[in-house]
Formats: sequence, C-alpha cells, structure tokens
Amino acid sequence: MHSLWPAPGALPDLDDTALAAHYAYPEHLGAPYVRVNFVASIDGAATLDGRSGGLGTDADRRVFGMLRELADVVLVGAGTVRAEDYRGARKPTRGSDSPPPIAVITGSAQLNPGGRLFTDTRVPPLILTLDSTPVQRRDELAAAGADVVALERLTPDVVLGELARRGLHRVLCEGGPSLHGELHAADAVDELCLTIAPLLVGGSAGRISHSQGGAHTRLMTLVGALQEDDALLLCYRCRQ
Repeated sequence: MHSLWPAPGALPDLDDTALAAHYAYPEHLGAPYVRVNFVASIDGAATLDGRSGGLGTDADRRVFGMLRELADVVLVGAGTVRAEDYRGARKPTRGSDSPPPIAVITGSAQLNPGGRLFTDTRVPPLILTLDSTPVQRRDELAAAGADVVALERLTPDVVLGELARRGLHRVLCEGGPSLHGELHAADAVDELCLTIAPLLVGGSAGRISHSQGGAHTRLMTLVGALQEDDALLLCYRCRQ
C-alpha cells in the first residue's frame, strides 16, 4: 500500500505506524467527531450479494481494522448488524487495553441475544434504543450482556449526545446507508473514508447513503488517498 496524496511516493509501503498516522483523528476532541467508513464498487454498488464484505479487498480489510483501532466506539445500524452478522471488535483501541464497543442504533431492539454481537465480543455492545421499546425486549438484551440505553429519540443529536456523555468522541460509523443518510442530513458527518473496489457489479445494488428528505449537498476536501492492488482508499473531510 502506498500514498498518492498528500505525499505521493514518499511512503512507498505504509507500515501500521504510518497507516495510523495517515488516519489519525484530530487531537483534543471535545465533542464527537464522526468518521464514516464504506466500500463501493467502481460503478457505485455498496453491496455484493447483499453484503458490503463481498466488495472488500485485502487493503480495505487492513484499513477497516486500523480505523477500529483508532476509534473510541463503532456506531452501526441494526439492519447492518443483522445483514453482516456483526461480532465485537477484536483489537484494543490504540492507547487502551480493550477494543471499542459496538454501538447499535435500533428503534425496535429486535436483535438476536444469541448472535455474535453478544457471544463473540470482549466488551459489552452498547444498544441505543427508544424508551418506548417493550421493556421485556430490552431486558433480554441486557441479560445477554449488553449495555442497553433507552432514549427519547434516535436522532443524530441525541445519539451523539449520549456518546459524548460517555466520553466516546472518536466515532467510527460503519453504516448502513440509512444511518449514513441520517447523519449526513443532520450535517453530523465530519469525515468519509471510502474504498473504491476494482469491481463492476451492475444490477441494482444500493448506494452508500440513503436519505428520506431528498438531496443534502455538502462540499468535502480530499485529505488522503492510498492505493494497493487496483483499489483506491480515499479520505474526505468536510470543509469548514
């Protein structure tokens, strides 16, 4: 893997230290900084056979792991948890001795208590649901080991406010498209990491962002570009 931007050719083969520096969060964060990570095909497909993992390359998987190591929390929607059969993060966050928790947004709390999210993890998942969700369903997830939080709303401001209350400022959002769309519509996305996989998929696979309220245009600046085995790994930040 080597850098195309901002230092083309300066680091022909990025080791983990250089890769961590490339994707470092801004320092001294006093509020959640939301980084969104997605993979897409050349023709814009966000999934292959219903899963984003089908588009992944070795380079994408390496960056995926590094982004988790740099995060305080991994934020994801319940639909993505079910589709991708999520489990807990494996490696500790850099500077810590434990992995980041997986924080799941679910309005219904309809998650499988016997799923890998609960049984294959080193830290309890954080389940963010509504206070109108049946108490029995919340209790089942809590009994499975989850930290269940009932909120009045699951809007980006409330969700990020709860993460901020817990001191979880380095937020890594891994989807899905609806959650990305909600964060984007609320102007809550600070950074987008996008891997362009060297594949043409065709069909009707969806985009990386779905929004119910129409288009929401936001200018972003390219701050990093890596390349390996015909895949591009791009990083954009919102213009201030």
